[in-house]
Amino acid sequence: MPVPMMAKTPEPRRRIMRAIRSRDTQPELIVRRLAHRMGYRFRLHRKDLPGRPDLVFPGKHKVIFVNGCFWHSHNCGSGARRPAQNTAYWNQKLARTTERDKAALAALTALGWEVSVFWECELQNRKAAARRLRAFLR
Repeated sequence: MPVPMMAKTPEPRRRIMRAIRSRDTQPELIVRRLAHRMGYRFRLHRKDLPGRPDLVFPGKHKVIFVNGCFWHSHNCGSGARRPAQNTAYWNQKLARTTERDKAALAALTALGWEVSVFWECELQNRKAAARRLRAFLR
């Protein structure tokens, strides 16, 4: 999902921000469809696991996170971009998200789960994403 253009006034900005979802995003649906077409079955957003992974493959003890580049501060063009207004708030918010992601990955690894992170920008090349997904799930 591209970074939303921020409106200049609070009310339109509030509407824009409310429309951003945390589940069933386009990148997540792409990975889910790829996995399903390959014949893999999975659970979604298991609350009993740290970080609430997007896709959980219980039999394989593997999980996948599908992260938006902006929201999780990926080192690509979208992830490096920061809003021009209220920069202190956004820098702090994105830093907290990054720290929360690291803690969730460490906790899952400590519990014996294999973890893979798919970034929004990587999903533009569906064939490469499918190869990576297949290699991870083998």
